[in-house]
Amino acid sequence: MNRLILAVFIVVLAALPLMGSTPEFWITQLNYIGLASLVVLGLVLLTGVGGLTSFGQAAFVGLGAYSTAYLTTAMAWSPWLALLFGLVLTLLVAYLLGAITLRLSGHYLPLGTIAWSLSLYYLFGNLEMLGQYDGIAGIQAINFFGMSLSSGREIFYLIWVAVLLSLWATHNLLHSRPGRAIRALKSGSVMAESFGINMANYKVIIFVYAALLSCVSGWLYAHMQRAVSPSPFGLNYGIEYLFMAVVGGSSSVWGAVVGSSLILTLKDQIQNVLPAIIDTTANFELVVFGIFMVLVLQYARDGVWPMLASVWRTVTGQTTQRKLPPPPEAAELPRRARPEVGTLVLEVENARKEFGGLVAVNDISFKLKAGEIMGLIGPNGAGKSTTFNLITGVLPVTKGRVEFLGNRLDKLPSREIAKLGVGRTFQHVQLLPTMTVLENVAIGAHLRREVGVVSATLHTDRRSEAELLHEAAKQLQRVGLGDYLYEQAGNLALGQQRILEIARALAADPVLLLLDEPAAGLRYKEKQELAKVLDQLRQEGMSILLVEHDMDFVMNLTDHLVVMDFGTKIAEGLPSEVQTNPAVLEAYLGGIDDDLDIDGEDAAAPSPAAAGGTA
Repeated sequence: MNRLILAVFIVVLAALPLMGSTPEFWITQLNYIGLASLVVLGLVLLTGVGGLTSFGQAAFVGLGAYSTAYLTTAMAWSPWLALLFGLVLTLLVAYLLGAITLRLSGHYLPLGTIAWSLSLYYLFGNLEMLGQYDGIAGIQAINFFGMSLSSGREIFYLIWVAVLLSLWATHNLLHSRPGRAIRALKSGSVMAESFGINMANYKVIIFVYAALLSCVSGWLYAHMQRAVSPSPFGLNYGIEYLFMAVVGGSSSVWGAVVGSSLILTLKDQIQNVLPAIIDTTANFELVVFGIFMVLVLQYARDGVWPMLASVWRTVTGQTTQRKLPPPPEAAELPRRARPEVGTLVLEVENARKEFGGLVAVNDISFKLKAGEIMGLIGPNGAGKSTTFNLITGVLPVTKGRVEFLGNRLDKLPSREIAKLGVGRTFQHVQLLPTMTVLENVAIGAHLRREVGVVSATLHTDRRSEAELLHEAAKQLQRVGLGDYLYEQAGNLALGQQRILEIARALAADPVLLLLDEPAAGLRYKEKQELAKVLDQLRQEGMSILLVEHDMDFVMNLTDHLVVMDFGTKIAEGLPSEVQTNPAVLEAYLGGIDDDLDIDGEDAAAPSPAAAGGTA
């Protein structure tokens, strides 16, 4: 059905310039909508998906327009060669600006984009070679296989072919290995870094990608207008492009077209209709336009396109993705070699973490061997999750040493630690709620295939993508979530979300697996199934470090226990030894009582740790 609608849209779009009855005004209007859509599509990726607000895209439009204007008039270059030069120039400028600007965060980032946008705008208007504020006129028309695209009707097809190809490429990118990393930028950077993804690189990638789309728009604009001047490339146009992205649907590819169409059509129609209604020549258009925009943002906060798509699904009764079949069979991804059972895998020696004057982890030491499950337990606030973060590089070690298979982890960032074979879950679930369960798990397998942005946009990554999704589906089947492949992760219950995190960690094929409260929120039978999975992993030679408050679960599963209290290790040994240790009973129960036991079966009252909480 959706493909049929797309086909009808393309046929109607192609027929409009051929119909003599179509007014020239509407052809011109559609051309401007197409040009704006290219810029806004980049903002959908950059701002809507990546969470990086930019007010400066109009400056990149100017870079493309002025490059081709100067080269085709002053140096008699071909427009196609000028396009290539403009893309290379824009890539270099965007990379340089992105490397500097994207280090900023919060409100400093959009302020930074405003600064370089104004700088480029004034550069266009002050360089003599660019005609200063008079600009450059007499730009030659684009010649396509001997046909001159000198009129609006003739260049119409080139503009909209560029738009449709860009929509296709951006859709491909977002539904690929790099696309999943890009979608994690807004709310999952810490999680993604823990699976080996360099998020700083992906910020620069989408910044450059959006700039290149703007450059193409500027190139088309210059050859459609046959003249350029600085005014269309100022900050006010940068704000307008951002407005289009938000109104259309800042995280929807087709929202770029919808937003551009709405804003440009509204602006034009208000200018025509308003003077006749209020019988005045005063400039109230912007006031009315602003009111319209506030209403749209109030009643369609996610944009117009998601609202239209929801209505369409309701009207047509389309089935949800949950009923789709699992990904097809594919080749198995390569697996890491496992160390022999009994080999020393993890050694933590006098690890210490200080936050100012607070000592969260106080010189803790322990060792973990291959094929062993170790429990790290203690009351709330004992420092267990902080210890996890020291091992995985989320937090730097104040002093001490953390070593994994001969590699010093305390000197490495989390993404480099992940590459060595360390996987983890989080105390507070870190998922991408609007992505499917399958896609969330596929993020865990990110390092197991190399797929570049170019391959993703051209959709030549089919084989690698099939292997990644097959691996994700296999791990979900393993943990009992095989019926939820296409459900949005945010719709799952908390216990299921924790199991989903385990599947994501397993997709990374770790040698060492760190699980932070994996049984929290699970029912009794679900805990039993989880224990079977973890036991199977132990038999396969995987090492598991486990933080858990359910003492039944810990005592029946682990080979070895380390007990912490106030950041300090107070006991270590076999489960049977630890549960009778006086220091442990004191920490959990505030005193020693022969009738109380922390195994959860003989306790007269639940312990604070068994009741849940944070560490």
